[in-house]
Amino acid sequence: MSIPRYLFLIMVAIGHSQLLADETAPSSPSAEIRPFTVHVEDAVLDDLKYRLDHARWPDQIEGSGWEYGVDVAYMKQLVEYWRTDYDWRSHEQLLNAFPQFKTKIDGLDLHFLHVKSSRENAMPLVLVHGWPGSVYEFYKIIPLLTEPKNQEAPAFHIVCPSLPGFGFSQMPHERGWNSQRMAEVFAKLMARLGYSNYGAQGGDWGSGIVRWLASNDGNHCSGAHSNFPPGGRPSSEPMRGVTREEVARAERRFAELSDHKGYSSIQGTRPLTLGYGLNDSPVGLAAWIVDKFWAWSDHGGKLEKSFTKDELLTNVMIYWVTDSAPSSVRIYFESRHRLPRPKSMTPFERSNRVAPLGFALYPKEINVPPRAWVERNVDGQFAHWTEMPRGGHFAALETPALLAEDIRKFFGSLPKRNPDADN
Repeated sequence: MSIPRYLFLIMVAIGHSQLLADETAPSSPSAEIRPFTVHVEDAVLDDLKYRLDHARWPDQIEGSGWEYGVDVAYMKQLVEYWRTDYDWRSHEQLLNAFPQFKTKIDGLDLHFLHVKSSRENAMPLVLVHGWPGSVYEFYKIIPLLTEPKNQEAPAFHIVCPSLPGFGFSQMPHERGWNSQRMAEVFAKLMARLGYSNYGAQGGDWGSGIVRWLASNDGNHCSGAHSNFPPGGRPSSEPMRGVTREEVARAERRFAELSDHKGYSSIQGTRPLTLGYGLNDSPVGLAAWIVDKFWAWSDHGGKLEKSFTKDELLTNVMIYWVTDSAPSSVRIYFESRHRLPRPKSMTPFERSNRVAPLGFALYPKEINVPPRAWVERNVDGQFAHWTEMPRGGHFAALETPALLAEDIRKFFGSLPKRNPDADN
């Protein structure tokens, strides 16, 4: 199958960024930052096809749809497409149209995209995914941020790392790699790339990571934007400044997801036990991930109103071809158990200032907290709030134009900083 036209146009749009990256990429394999190309061996794809051809299907109560989990009829349709029409090589080519690199930080070989804008005054911006996402989530939004059509709009140099243990980044082999320690590695990555002043954006686990950067690397991180606001209910006077509409909205979304919370407890307590199934069955892995895309997006009952089959499968494929499903879910265990700092980590000097935070609230996010709660949760860093008309958890993939506009709005509103004055 040839590359779809929409993918080709995106590749053309960022082609000049590949040239810019080639000019600065180290030529020596021993250099700190090494160019990286995605290439999956044919044997891995042949093995996948065999497993898909021999899938064992569960039974389902007639007429139950998605009530008990992912609908079997839908999964059979998706897997049939995976077996017969899906073309990994075209999506591998799309990924490789983005300049990609690896560098070793704190004992881990970290994978990242580094896409530069043609604008000299572009702002460095680190984009951070979560689970069950990947750097692929950002393939549509990157061109919108690096080369906005409006010449007056802010442009960005994009750095998009794969979380440690996710996709093409190395799997940690020590205890203690929670999301905060991953955030520290990303601060070190931005410093290694020579960015003394940068912005940060993320959702899901990426939300906590970019908030950590704003609070702990504020001398260099000028601000952080997130599409996943912290939803904790304040312990005192929780209804202060909260409207009835906000309460009703939060309660409605909580009820919608009441049967969708078990994954977090399992991944936070028994990730290895779960990992056997995720790593051995591509259908099982796809169902576990697709279930989250179903629950957390704004599709009105038809998942492919929000994501194409190719998009769903490419995200799954990144986990499958790298064997990273078991290591990725460990982030829940590590972040829940607060284990000691990994011995491989080098020191990090926290900043003496904090940076402002901006939030975009999507109606089908996992939680939709009242604005007043978010303001109190971030304790004085709150600087921006937008309530989106549509969309859900995977905003960069589902509503890229809306998210890109809000990112530009937030960072465009921040005062210019002289990073040298902070050091």
